[in-house]
Parts: sequence; structure tokens; C-alpha cells
Amino acid sequence: MEVFHILDYRLTTFITLYKILNYTETAKALHITQPAVSQHIKYLEDYYKTKLFTYENKILTPTHEGESLYLYAIAMKTSADKIKESLELKNLEKPSLSFGTTLTIGEYTMRDILKKTLIDFKNLKLSMNVSNTKNLLSQLRDGQIDFAILEGHFDKAQYASFPFKSVDFIGVASPKHDFSNKSITFHDLLEENIILREEGSGTRNIFLQILYEQNFTLDSLHHYIEIGNMSIIKDLVLENFGLSFLYKESVEKELNNGSLKALDIHGFDVQREFNFVYLKGSLHKDEYIQWFNYFIKQSK
Repeated sequence: MEVFHILDYRLTTFITLYKILNYTETAKALHITQPAVSQHIKYLEDYYKTKLFTYENKILTPTHEGESLYLYAIAMKTSADKIKESLELKNLEKPSLSFGTTLTIGEYTMRDILKKTLIDFKNLKLSMNVSNTKNLLSQLRDGQIDFAILEGHFDKAQYASFPFKSVDFIGVASPKHDFSNKSITFHDLLEENIILREEGSGTRNIFLQILYEQNFTLDSLHHYIEIGNMSIIKDLVLENFGLSFLYKESVEKELNNGSLKALDIHGFDVQREFNFVYLKGSLHKDEYIQWFNYFIKQSK
């Protein structure tokens, strides 16, 4: 297959249609005719001998094969863009790295690693984007970042990944709270005010899974609030406005100085992985693995 020739227009058409899911709007976005969009998709379907989209009840939906091709197409596009950028920067001898992390990882796990990286790679053009798991996976699929270090769940069948770190997930309370100095059950938590991260965050998704494993749902909670800022969550818990569930390393300082207490919940012993994630089929797999190994080494 003429990869870069196809990438110039047919796969570009496919990627755009996949995002927009409308032939007319795709044609407008690419400044081509609607029949041209149809021809490009037909060519790809004939080449791969599979349907890439279905159209039912006036709704265009990618097939499973279409979803797979999209991830590979984005990997190729990202690789091509990275090659172009590398060649442009070659004469400047200034390598570049663009990756994303979730909030806990970016603020706590990566802090010392970044300091060591900037010492070892003084000319590195570095960009680290901090967002929630859902947004980072979207940025990865769209080729906006090279790789991501994530907390929470993602479809491992769609991405290449390595376990980065195993961390404790705990409940925390103010020392003023009645639960701070006694053993409780998970059922006791249902009547408390629980402070959660925003929808799409890995921490929230893990807590929801734990609820499910205990045969509860979010509706089982008497009251909960949603806050998208980790520092505010910790402050609210510290001032006894509610309980929260966070990674232990994000509250290590507060646990050590006694301003927060870890909840003693009967039968509750939860660990989760942070994962290093990149697109399958990337031409830069070896480079990403080198960064993975370097970050792991610096974290020890």
C-alpha cells in the first residue's frame, strides 16, 4: 500500500469522516466534493475488503474494522508529523517530546522525574499536558500527544501499553471526623458526604468500580459533590466537609503531618496501576519505549 500517498488524502478523508460522521460536513471541512468523500471511503473499503461505516436511520456509525483502521491511521499520521518535526528540528539539535498525564501522576509522580529529565536533556523541547483519562485518550487518538501515563481504565485491546507503577487507593478523612479513629464498613460510607473528581477522571472511575463491586451505585450515596481540582478536594476533606478516595501518594504529605487520616475500612485493600500508553502501530514505538524505560529508572 502506498502509505504516504494514501495518507495525503484518502486516509485524511477517512479520519475526518470518522470524527464528523457526516459526508456533507466532511466535504466542507476538506474543501472537496461529497462524491469525492464517498470515492475515498469506497477505495479504502475495497482495499481492505471490509466495511468501514454503517448507515442506519440516518446515522453514520464506524464499524469495528473502521475503529481499528482509525487508530492505525492516526498512528501513521502522528508518525509522519513527528518525522517532519524531527527533520525540521534536526539542524537545531533540539529534540521534542509531547506527552500527557492524569492529574495525580502529573502533580505527584512526574514532579521529580521531570526535574531529572530537564537536567539530562537540556535542549529538549518538552510539553506535558495534564488532563483526565478520557481527554488524554482522545488527544492520543487525535495525534496531539506522543504517549500518555494514565490512571483508571482504558481499552487495552485498542492501545499499546506497559504498567508504569502500582499505587494504593485509599479513603481519607479529616482528623475531626468520627471515622478517623475507628474501623468502619463500606456500608457506613453511604450516609456520608463523598467528594468525587469530575466525570472522566481515573480516580472517579475507580471509585465507581469499587461501588459496583460492593453492589452499590452512585445513587446509593446519600450525598456527593464533584470537584475537578485535587487541592480543593484535599482542603474540603481537611476542613471536614466530607470524605474522599484518592491515590495514597497524592496525600502522602498530609498523612505524614496528620492533617488527613486514612480510613480504616474493613476488607478494603485496593491497588491500581498507572499505565504508559501509546497508539498501536506507531513507527516511533522504540522511541516511546526508551522514554518509558528512562522514566521508570528516574522514578526509583
